[in-house]
Amino acid sequence: MLSVAIIGRPNVGKSTLFNRLAGRRLAIVHDTPGVTRDRQEAEIELHGMTLRLVDTAGFEMGPDGSLAQRMTLQSRLAIAEADVCLFMIDGREGITAGDETIALSLRRSGKPIILVVNKCESRASQGGFSEAYGLGFGEPIAVSAEHGLGVGELFEQLQALLPRPPQENEEEVSEGTIKPLRIALVGRPNVGKSSLFNRLIGSERALTGPEAGITRDAIAAAWQIAGRPVLIYDTAGMRRKARVAGKTLEELAVGSSLGAIRFAECVVLIMDATHPFEKQDLSIADLIAREGRAIVFALNKWDLLSDPQGKLKEFRQSLDAALPQVSGAPLVAISARTGEGMERLGTAIEAADAAWNHRVTTAQLNRFLEQALARHPPPAIHGRRVRIRYMTQPKARPPSFALFGTQLKALPESYLRFLAHGLRETFALEGTPIRFMLRTSKNPFADG
Repeated sequence: MLSVAIIGRPNVGKSTLFNRLAGRRLAIVHDTPGVTRDRQEAEIELHGMTLRLVDTAGFEMGPDGSLAQRMTLQSRLAIAEADVCLFMIDGREGITAGDETIALSLRRSGKPIILVVNKCESRASQGGFSEAYGLGFGEPIAVSAEHGLGVGELFEQLQALLPRPPQENEEEVSEGTIKPLRIALVGRPNVGKSSLFNRLIGSERALTGPEAGITRDAIAAAWQIAGRPVLIYDTAGMRRKARVAGKTLEELAVGSSLGAIRFAECVVLIMDATHPFEKQDLSIADLIAREGRAIVFALNKWDLLSDPQGKLKEFRQSLDAALPQVSGAPLVAISARTGEGMERLGTAIEAADAAWNHRVTTAQLNRFLEQALARHPPPAIHGRRVRIRYMTQPKARPPSFALFGTQLKALPESYLRFLAHGLRETFALEGTPIRFMLRTSKNPFADG
């Protein structure tokens, strides 16, 4: 697989080209410079090539420890890890001092460089295209990432850089591929999502710092749990709608986080252990439950608690009382800074995923139903008792149960919660939402 990093100044169109080559909108695109901050990656197959595309933040000068400097460091890491770099400049602006600085770094890297002049859909870019020869990277490619112009020529140059295919006498080992478990790390801003992301994958892949809202794009990286492949997503912090409304970039960032939740199979909701279960934490948890995803609660910054003894039990009670729809979901105390609780987090994710995929036989369900009905019969509606005759599980992910009987539409929510609680306890379905489908039998004596 060829690893291709897209490098350039802020706002030259790197993310637009990334989305164009990936064939879908993965990176946030906006006119504001510096939208991209973390490295965004995507694996694609196109024209017979398998590529790993890497979108990067722009090179920006800044004092030591500043956000701009940390963004530039991420871009330098992308260059070091890439097989080939697409060096993108803005054809309308021509060569700038910033382009010259980047060109120097790329020459020192020793990596193959393809020079791409973007925004060449108009005559205004002709001067910039001519100037590009002076950078010393050979003949540039004129493209318009927004309109798809020049992409064919770009693919031709990438094709020439592909690794040599194995000869006929070389052995090829074919292994069955296991589909990775998709996990999203979500939460309010500044609770430590990116720090946990970096801790889990073992590298400074995502930008971190004291500033709230550093992460914008949802970015993914490979991980493992007990040898099982995992694709883990870091996401932007999610604030209340009222605080985000009208702020286009933050709306896009939150939209990217929502997309990661819908794509994930298990979602880890990270909370600040010093201020857990705030209203926004509960709103995010409710959203995850409504989307039908397995959920794990991670209390980060546990090392900052002055008296942690007994706190976890107290938090467990608060969680079950506030969120009965995911009662019993795994709750793990962790510290992304020190590494405390990482093994427990992996175990909790496995348990939540197992519950999310769990199937119960019809015979087991109806034995459970018989006992539940004997212990707590459904209420009477207008003098007639609701009758539940039997139960099946038509699907998992999340576990969904069909109830068959009469007058089931009149069944109160409290009774469905009673059944859900019993199912969780009986069949180890903690950490997953439970769905009910009510199938009312037709009354044969009703007028046709």
